[in-house]
Amino acid sequence: MFMNRFRHTALMLLVALFVTKGFAQEEKPPNVILVMTDDQGIGDLGCHGNPWIKTPNIDKFYKQAVRMTDFHVSPMCTPTRAALMTGRYPVNNGTWATYKGRDALAENANTMADVFKKNGYKTAMFGKWHLGDNYPSRPTDSGFDVALHHKAGGVGELSDYWGNSYNDDVYYVNNEPKQFSGYCTDVWFQEAMGFMDKNKDAPFFLYLPTNAPHSPFIVTEKYAAPYRHLVGDKIVGAEFYGMITNIDENFGKLEAYLKEKKLADNTILIYMTDNGSGGGLSEDGKLGFNKGFRGRKGQRTEGGHRVPFFIRWKDGKIKGGKDLNELTAHVDLIPTLAGLCNLEIPEGMKLDGIDFSPLLLNNGKLDDKRTVFVHTRQDYRTPHDKEDTAILNEKWRLVNGKELYDIEADKHQDIDVASGNKEVVEGLLSQNKAFLDVAKSGYEYQQFPVSTIGNDSQKEIKLTIQHAIGEDGGIWKPEQVASGMKNRNNTHPIKVEKAGRYKISCMRWPKECAGPILGIPTENPKNQYEYKTMHPEKVRIQIANQIKEQTVEGDMQSADFILNLEEGKTMLVNDFIEKGETFGVYYTYIEYLGK
Repeated sequence: MFMNRFRHTALMLLVALFVTKGFAQEEKPPNVILVMTDDQGIGDLGCHGNPWIKTPNIDKFYKQAVRMTDFHVSPMCTPTRAALMTGRYPVNNGTWATYKGRDALAENANTMADVFKKNGYKTAMFGKWHLGDNYPSRPTDSGFDVALHHKAGGVGELSDYWGNSYNDDVYYVNNEPKQFSGYCTDVWFQEAMGFMDKNKDAPFFLYLPTNAPHSPFIVTEKYAAPYRHLVGDKIVGAEFYGMITNIDENFGKLEAYLKEKKLADNTILIYMTDNGSGGGLSEDGKLGFNKGFRGRKGQRTEGGHRVPFFIRWKDGKIKGGKDLNELTAHVDLIPTLAGLCNLEIPEGMKLDGIDFSPLLLNNGKLDDKRTVFVHTRQDYRTPHDKEDTAILNEKWRLVNGKELYDIEADKHQDIDVASGNKEVVEGLLSQNKAFLDVAKSGYEYQQFPVSTIGNDSQKEIKLTIQHAIGEDGGIWKPEQVASGMKNRNNTHPIKVEKAGRYKISCMRWPKECAGPILGIPTENPKNQYEYKTMHPEKVRIQIANQIKEQTVEGDMQSADFILNLEEGKTMLVNDFIEKGETFGVYYTYIEYLGK
């Protein structure tokens, strides 16, 4: 009797264990991989009808995925990334331009990575961040456990590690510089697969925003050669298409990896781009392919902000190669992924988007009266109320506050029908005004994102003229620094976290390529640039009601200022002075020295 009871109990325990384990496996949250390329337009894919470009792996994914055919982002890099990460429109999250102090997240921003991390996911990003180079806006400050990235808006920009050139570069691994071998896109994908190797048993969120095919258009001849014969007759540049072909090859390797590791079925895989084409169309639109739309990167017509969005999740029944034509946008990703992954959104996290997961899962539909707002202006102060906008609903596109297009009847936006549809124009303008009235009352809209000094997580911050506020055009290339190009952008928003003594070092050259203010670096990495001397007599800084000057002489590499600062927000203004002319300092380093 006892033995029979024992056997029965043991059998029931085994059954319970088996059922529990089986349930756990069935209910394991899906992994999420979000691949976003840079400056690849809606027409820069074979699966979208481009007759020249070769993207066989993405084309295959396209056939297996659900495609959101009316998906919109912002027309520029940073605003799209900020909207994607925060679920808020750029004018609501404060990050609406690619430079001049409006290209970093606010210090209190909740991100997509934060949401996943708080729900038990391991989080990582590989590639282009472009949402802040200093605390509190770096990827590791914004919810990512692991971050491998270049700085600023592109590999090789002046805020990035000096000398980077897409091949064999120095990137930042959790904020520490590290030398890598190989082509940038290859590195991002290889390291992403390394992360998955270490974390495949736990749910992970992997953000893979490539810097390619953003300019400069650099790729090995292997990828560019198939397109050389088309240049000038059919397409703009062979390197741009070659960069996309390299992305496609890496995407194929990712797919093979997921299949080999048995991760493919329970992984939500997304492929999208961040704005319209940056290199696939000529200015007049006569060269290249744009899927019948008008406009490219930076523009308010459809080609500037309607982008590919493909999503597959086999276990979640998001598959089958079908189009969904409802109006959707970048701000929708957080609520939609939360719906798919059963994520809890942090209390108080404001979101502008909608959850379109019911569409993906075939158990619901969207409100056809929805309006999407596209505001774009490369200015640190404010986007215009009407100009530089595109206000969208399912049928209409109001561009720059005055041009109205019926997108269903006029895909290329050739016929302005505003005069015959004044009520539609007035209605969309009214919605835009109401939207902006709320946005302008928000903290992020009114306040600049800050670089924080005195925080233990970053002992020294680096400020560059690329991110400085001012009225002049931008300086963002190392060759512009090397040639001595000048502008008056000279102001940096700062938050002093700890009162105490600080050293502010003003330099012409970055520390990794050191040289005298009055001379040139002792080494020219990779012999990329032509270096020219400058002759400033003084360096001047203004911060927290203190003005300091220092004479530049001899071989000094840095004008160093030691001063006491109180806690709080302030502005640092720093200038070189040459023959009475002032122009912004290229590189500034700030270090906390203690009480």
